[in-house]
Amino acid sequence: MKNRKTYLYQLLIIVGVVIMVNILSGTFFTRLDFTADRQYTLSDATKDILKDLDETVTVTAYFTGDLPAVYTTLKRDFKNLLIEYSQASRGNVVYEFINPNGDEEAEMEAMQNGVQPLLINMREKDQVKQQKAYLGAVLQMGDRKEVIPFVQQSGAMEYALSSSIKKLAVVNKPGVAFLQGHGEPQLSELQQVKAQLDVLYDVRPVTLSDTAGLLDEFSAAVILRPATAYAPWEIDQLEDYMAKGGKLVLALNRVDGNLQNMQGNAIETGLEQWLAEAGIIIESDFIVDKRCATVGVRQQQGFFSYTTQMPFHYLPRVADFADHPVTKGLENVVFPFVSSITFTGDSTVVFTPVVSSSERSGTQPAPVYFNIQKQWTENDFPLEHLTIGALVSGKLMGGIQSSMVVFSDGDFAVNGQGQQAQQLADDNVSLLVNAIDWLSDDTGLISLRTKGVTSRPLAEIEEGTRTLLKWLNFILPLFIIIVYGLIRRQRKNALRVKRMEEGYVK
Repeated sequence: MKNRKTYLYQLLIIVGVVIMVNILSGTFFTRLDFTADRQYTLSDATKDILKDLDETVTVTAYFTGDLPAVYTTLKRDFKNLLIEYSQASRGNVVYEFINPNGDEEAEMEAMQNGVQPLLINMREKDQVKQQKAYLGAVLQMGDRKEVIPFVQQSGAMEYALSSSIKKLAVVNKPGVAFLQGHGEPQLSELQQVKAQLDVLYDVRPVTLSDTAGLLDEFSAAVILRPATAYAPWEIDQLEDYMAKGGKLVLALNRVDGNLQNMQGNAIETGLEQWLAEAGIIIESDFIVDKRCATVGVRQQQGFFSYTTQMPFHYLPRVADFADHPVTKGLENVVFPFVSSITFTGDSTVVFTPVVSSSERSGTQPAPVYFNIQKQWTENDFPLEHLTIGALVSGKLMGGIQSSMVVFSDGDFAVNGQGQQAQQLADDNVSLLVNAIDWLSDDTGLISLRTKGVTSRPLAEIEEGTRTLLKWLNFILPLFIIIVYGLIRRQRKNALRVKRMEEGYVK
């Protein structure tokens, strides 16, 4: 009788603990994050954005129900993230989930709000069928609205949510000037860059004129890929801007490659001489790198023609970045026809390289002829870690403290327009946007923009190491199973021998 009462008390205690845990879980939410880059931990930038909210943000998440496991996980992660946002904002973020499938009114509402359905493959009774799936969200603050058409996994999820909230909350955005008038790309050719900058900045094209102090109202100015020479009076205006503490991103093409005639030549804009006065030398050379992007080469074999992807060493695929907010989290940036940067200035100017070529690099002075059939050897890459991007600060033009970010290529973040437009890798875009953020106002979104693992392909690993890893993946599980089997067999044999002993008691 006593034992029955004891068991009953224990059962009641367990039930009570379970009920209490469920009650507390509705009020408090936490999770342990063991990922390398803290993918599931709110960043300081997000916490700062949420603390500064003085108005409620309503998140309406349109998610289809009964989806494959990968999308169910996405919904769960997004809901968990919203719970954390609600707690960190002290209730200023509220949310609801709506399943638009099967409800014409909800489906129409989702599409009118900018959340369009995706077609996904689903397996049902050994058949594959396509189904419309909604995986987006709409954020609203007052009469302002932002749309996340498709919620992505890991760090991209937090960046999309935090940047949308920040965009809703910011009323007076600082200006960023993109200089025009010398063949620079128009804003319509920078779709991905502009989309990210629009979160925090008023991005405007500016053409220099004889109006004094034209750039003073902007938090930063950007000169991207000029193709023609700057007049002396324009350079004077830039000097005046920097002398007053200006912030400038200068991505300058010192050389240009033409794949139609397979030739590369130097470019003169006058800005390279202006930089040289501060000790920043962009050489008129082409960096060649063992680690590079590929180009399609048309080949003929008999009656057939086909395109083969071949490495083109004049397109370095850079993966060497300094530990700095401008480059933190970046993994690969392709720089087409980039030059080397050297510094010859004095101690009044701080020069910090942040982007470099690989340990197997080289340079070729302009002009050059691109020989696609050239057989490259290790002797073609005798140099290492050539500077491609650098931060420069100090009294650059004889005035007060100013800062500059210099890149020796101006094409790495340009989409182009019309039929020539191309989708760029996220890291290419993030590098330019991070540079502008760092100069203008480090809101912390820099760290969010590149948060999460993107890719770590095996192609980056040496052939010997890659082969070793493949064999380890194959052999190691078998070895563990065999060892476990031997240990288990040994224990059973020992137990059997023990049972056979005289006087054995279990």
